[in-house]
Amino acid sequence: YFQRVLSSKTAGRAQVLSYVAAAGCILMAIPPVLIGAIAKATHWNETDYKGPYPLTEDQTSMILPMVLQHLTPDFVSFFGLGAVSAAVMSSADSSVLSASSMFARNVYKLIFRQRASEMEVIWVMRVAILIVGVLSTVMALTIPSIYGLWSMCSDLVYVILFPQLLMVVHFKHHCNTYGSLSAYLVAFFVRMSGGEPLLGLPATIHYPGWNGEKQLFPFRTMAMLLSLFTLVGVSEFTKWVFESGTLAPGYDLFQCVVNIPEDKVRVGEPAEQMTVMSSSAMKTYGAATLVGKDEMNGRINPAMEPDDDLDLAEVEKIRRRGSGGGGGGGGGGGGVGTRGANNSAIPESGKIGNTSL
Repeated sequence: YFQRVLSSKTAGRAQVLSYVAAAGCILMAIPPVLIGAIAKATHWNETDYKGPYPLTEDQTSMILPMVLQHLTPDFVSFFGLGAVSAAVMSSADSSVLSASSMFARNVYKLIFRQRASEMEVIWVMRVAILIVGVLSTVMALTIPSIYGLWSMCSDLVYVILFPQLLMVVHFKHHCNTYGSLSAYLVAFFVRMSGGEPLLGLPATIHYPGWNGEKQLFPFRTMAMLLSLFTLVGVSEFTKWVFESGTLAPGYDLFQCVVNIPEDKVRVGEPAEQMTVMSSSAMKTYGAATLVGKDEMNGRINPAMEPDDDLDLAEVEKIRRRGSGGGGGGGGGGGGVGTRGANNSAIPESGKIGNTSL
């Protein structure tokens, strides 16, 4: 779900996808309930099933294959089990590929090697695929329950990713890379300190309510709140330290507060996107047009693409306004946008050639 939502081009598409996913989850929950009810009401000693019955908790994952194999015709069983296997392999392949791709582009390229070539990123992605594949195989062979693994993943998403997503989507001006990294480490440490039976990790910190076997204290929610406060606190602190001059800009290692390269610009509002598109520097980038995309001159920068939520009349209006505001900049210092003195998010037209998010 997060992969699809975060890869949506516009906020409107992300909202629609969220509503459709919510309805889809409800509808997709009906067949498993029916299959479980059928298996519960079946007298398995009257079928071809020769295994132990009743099933134990460790064997509940066999209910779907048992129903398909013993309660349906042979051709339905053949295609049904094949469809289940194909769905599992497809999900596994996409998960491995997406994890490797996100590491190569969102971690390696954006943090460690901003000027990495496309071929270098591809090779990093290939190595990451091997590593993620090996780790996935080890987890599949050692973790006893897929439901426990799903529950643990949901747990980590709530503790680690939820504060990050909340701040980035709704309060993006109050967070930066330093706060995000600190919040990630704090959330991971506090969560793992409570123990995880599925991974065989003992509890290193006994929170109030510890009964000798499991934590009764809501330490997961505590870890989430600590992560949220850490994200805001560290972000505001690093912003104050750099902007007040306490630390020199050269110490901004992640280049996200004051030491921002000239070839990077934050383009947020649709009007700003169209202003960038209507500038004379647009020709040097060769990104997109209102009719479609022209990739003859290279990969399209998403910051240069207009929002699909805008109708053509509004787009033309913004484009005319942007071209009128930036037409007098023939000397390299001409204005690009329509926002006057407040247009600090967009650099001068002479510096916009390699704009990126």
